[in-house]
Amino acid sequence: MQIRSVGIDLGKTTFHLVALGDNGKVLLKKKFTQKQLITFTANLQSSLIGLEACAGAHFLGRALREQGHDVKLIPAQFVRPFVKSNKNDFLDAEAIAEAVDRQNMRFVPIKTDDQLDLQALHRVRDRLITRRTSVINQLRAFLLERGLVFAKSPAKLRERMPEILENAEEDLTPRMRNLLALLWNEWKDLEQQVVDLNHEVELIASSDAACLRLRQIPGIGPLVATAIVASIGNGAAFHKGREFAAWMGLVPKQYSTGGKAKLYGISKRGNRYLRKILIHGARAVVLRCKRERIPMGAWMTALETRAPRNVLIVAAANKLARIAWAVLSSGQDYRAVQEPAAA
Repeated sequence: MQIRSVGIDLGKTTFHLVALGDNGKVLLKKKFTQKQLITFTANLQSSLIGLEACAGAHFLGRALREQGHDVKLIPAQFVRPFVKSNKNDFLDAEAIAEAVDRQNMRFVPIKTDDQLDLQALHRVRDRLITRRTSVINQLRAFLLERGLVFAKSPAKLRERMPEILENAEEDLTPRMRNLLALLWNEWKDLEQQVVDLNHEVELIASSDAACLRLRQIPGIGPLVATAIVASIGNGAAFHKGREFAAWMGLVPKQYSTGGKAKLYGISKRGNRYLRKILIHGARAVVLRCKRERIPMGAWMTALETRAPRNVLIVAAANKLARIAWAVLSSGQDYRAVQEPAAA
């Protein structure tokens, strides 16, 4: 039995495996638990194995690679066209086995433990910030019902909260005062947790060589640098910086046919969180940096004369992404090159 490719459909408790031969015929169909699967593949001849890039794929990919298999992760959107007729787990595994054998297929690199830890750190921090915003909005809503209005900045509300809770003359019932105190304590706890995570990110960004090189680029600080390293490692998954920017959705969405090119707004594909913080970094460069002191300053000034401010910010984020890929893939420090005035 000569196996050409193997597809594994991942699940929480069950895993479906389909092996294809040289002629594309199905040679093997089996259903396993995770332990049974790892035991089975340990006794299987070294094969090309495809997995969908989803939860648990990086762990299983590393385990199979240690057994001597050639493991590749495929985005789910590229597997879907290979699913024939109706959908079930074995048909999904067969589609993965067919897709992984395509020479021009796009694959996802298997992340290391350090990358997964760093990615988890960013996700927890982002969730805490979202929760903190929710608490602040709820505090504002409750106080507004009591006729207390504050400026838009959370700092103004933070300054007044102790006074509101201690002032007996405020028109607050005992129950409402207790609820506000509960929310105020939750806000302070969340704030401290975010500060602790920011400190941890800063320590990692100050000790990791790749992050230190990225931080030399204008607009890329500890958060953006660690998020990029966690997402793409050394950038080997992309052949050029343009591909990395397109993967993040920082290029126009295209729908062209019959020789007529149609371009729309940015595609917003890929990692939404990474795109968001990179655009924040680009906004800081556009709005706060002294352009005569940075190489891309003349380019930004020229583009600003003929494009809206937000278009300039996204274009700057695109440029920062391409520079970041060049720094990671080359392993060299950032070398500033004067940009031409024309875009």
